[in-house]
Amino acid sequence: MVRKLAYSVSEREHWISAAGGLFGILAVLWTSHFWLGGHGGVLAIASMGASAVLLFAAPHGALSQPWPVFGGHVVSALVGVTCARWLVGEPMLAASLAVALSIAAMYSLRCLHPPGGATALYAVLGGETVHALGYGYLFSPVLLNVVVLLAVAVAFNYPFSWRRYPQCWHRRSQARVAPVEESMIPHSSLVYALSQIDTFVDVSEEDLQRIYALALGQHHKAAGVPVQAKPAESLR
Repeated sequence: MVRKLAYSVSEREHWISAAGGLFGILAVLWTSHFWLGGHGGVLAIASMGASAVLLFAAPHGALSQPWPVFGGHVVSALVGVTCARWLVGEPMLAASLAVALSIAAMYSLRCLHPPGGATALYAVLGGETVHALGYGYLFSPVLLNVVVLLAVAVAFNYPFSWRRYPQCWHRRSQARVAPVEESMIPHSSLVYALSQIDTFVDVSEEDLQRIYALALGQHHKAAGVPVQAKPAESLR
């Protein structure tokens, strides 16, 4: 059931996500080649590929928003370089500590982004070329790659009305499944429920409300209860 719910998107959405990944990584590679001679710019490309999956296949997720992407990579790069410099000669310990501290830092700064772990790991295990960059690794290639990928994500997702990226720029209208009082879950109740689960949930409060409203409308419809519901497209 979980698998069915997670992948219940249209074939059109599959191909749009794939196209976004194509343009995003192509832009990162081209920019890296242009500005950094095609060598240093691809050092973090593995973690950028992971970020592209989130940005274009799950643009509404909390882990995909600009601050987690930007902060997650930059903070993790900083942690990774620091561990590599302080634990010279202990690559296994340095790499493990880099990922662990990156997770803690991203949680503390509210910028949890899984590919950041790969950025931290590569700062330690990327070899002499990466080590020679020192803290410059944060700016090129990491920061350069992140800025380019975010710019493409914003531009690519903008024409598609249902892809609200970043979410803070695309607040939905107040029109919801009526009556509003029935379909809305109080913010305090959502906070309490999440605190009881005690784990990170990659979905925004806005989308939780929308999912609940649509499910409630469908339930009333199946039960024969009259509901003045908006079409799905109008809720996007």
